[in-house]
Amino acid sequence: MKVKTILMTVVGVLFTGMAFADDSGATHSGMDLAGMGAGLGLGLAALGGAIGQGKTAAAALEGIARNPSASDKIFTPMIIGLALIESLVLYALLIAFLKMK
Repeated sequence: MKVKTILMTVVGVLFTGMAFADDSGATHSGMDLAGMGAGLGLGLAALGGAIGQGKTAAAALEGIARNPSASDKIFTPMIIGLALIESLVLYALLIAFLKMK
């Protein structure tokens, strides 16, 4: 299932440009390409952050399920890790906005 999802994502990213193709002969400005690049970069950052947060939460919950007495020792580092993962996605959002100017 994962391989199929990854393959469909790669094919979608590679062939997205065909949807923007037109025969009018007009040239695209650098701002159009910057916007598409910023959107793609932000989407990949959000995807990576979501995967990282999901794996972090799953591993923490599995550790707590195996040893409930260690929940205090697992919970705090998990929250710190989730905050750091989210900060990386926010940095990508900030960079995308700065590149759009």
